Amino acid sequence: MFHVKQFRCRTGQSQKKGEGVSPINADDENSVDAPTSAAIDFFGSAYPPLQRYVELLRSHGIERGLIGPRELPKLWDRHIMNCAALTTEFPEQGFIADVGSGAGLPGIVAAIMRPDAEFVLIETMERRVTWLLEVVQHLALTNVRVQRARAEDLDGAIEADVVTARAVAALDKLARWCFPLARVGGQLVLLKGERVHDEVTAARKVLRKYGADNAVVTSVQPVADYSAATVLRLTRTK
Repeated sequence: MFHVKQFRCRTGQSQKKGEGVSPINADDENSVDAPTSAAIDFFGSAYPPLQRYVELLRSHGIERGLIGPRELPKLWDRHIMNCAALTTEFPEQGFIADVGSGAGLPGIVAAIMRPDAEFVLIETMERRVTWLLEVVQHLALTNVRVQRARAEDLDGAIEADVVTARAVAALDKLARWCFPLARVGGQLVLLKGERVHDEVTAARKVLRKYGADNAVVTSVQPVADYSAATVLRLTRTK
């Protein structure tokens, strides 16, 4: 059964991206898009560390195989804001596990946005783990630890309040990896795409195993002129 909710932007005023803000190194072929002033207001005190994180991705992300060059012109819109929107669906405080953290999307962004919560970033590839450790150190994120492991090997080792993931796998696989990491009563809060309802239908068997039959899909758009994020919430009841 699906429940679809809408979360609309905070500001009713439309702004062009980059209004009042210059792109990072605009003359550089690796320049990125610029956040609107409304987006900067939404980020609040998280904006300076997010800006430093974006600069790290711009400077090193391509050469280290973390992002593609075509992603840079939409880094704030498609990636940073998308992940930041996800954090509005997290409960206050708590322990959050990010499965397949990769370049740190959403884990690093979420940890910056939510300093009240504790995070573990789970990643299998050594070079990505190295990157995550460097970013955590560079940004002085004291609420983050990085663990090199496969999620399926951590069954019983982690009991998170929330398990999250972005662009890792279809839900039938992702649920098998993530639910064992969530405590009973905990949630999977996942960034998904337009086929989210089809994925929930295909994963029905594994969802029933964990008593997560009631999926809630929310369209989250905290700032005008930015793409809405599709967030899937599943609660483990057994």
